[in-house]
Amino acid sequence: MISTQEIYARLEKMGLTLPKAAAPAANYVPYVISGSQGYISWQLPFLDGQQSHIGRLGDTLTLESGVEAAQNCALNILAQLDAAMGGDWSRLKRCVKLGGFVNSTPQFTDQPAVINGASNLMGELLGEMGRHARFAVSAVSLPLGVAVEIDAVFEIKPN
Repeated sequence: MISTQEIYARLEKMGLTLPKAAAPAANYVPYVISGSQGYISWQLPFLDGQQSHIGRLGDTLTLESGVEAAQNCALNILAQLDAAMGGDWSRLKRCVKLGGFVNSTPQFTDQPAVINGASNLMGELLGEMGRHARFAVSAVSLPLGVAVEIDAVFEIKPN
């Protein structure tokens, strides 16, 4: 079990803060809790509404930019999770799965390395609870031209 204070202390030590949980941009909800599963809708790499990481890996963006975009997506996922759990991080059991799409050229083959930006953040922040199943695939285009889009599934303790 991890406490809310511990999450914020770890984030601070990493030089990170949770952004404000973004409102949905279309006809969906940002998260759904069903039983002990928390489903976080796809998150983009924008932080606090500031557009960033627009472009395609293997063309206009570097691998390093893609990794940073994936980390930003993970921060947004965590912000939505925080909202879903009502700010009570002691409810978190584990990150179950991340699904990542990378806006990339047909020649770009480092999609797993890009999504490591999110996976590494989950592992560093959550320890063993952050280890998860995952996929990382290429996409010809993503919403708003972003480099990366990631969703997540978490196991949480019901209220």
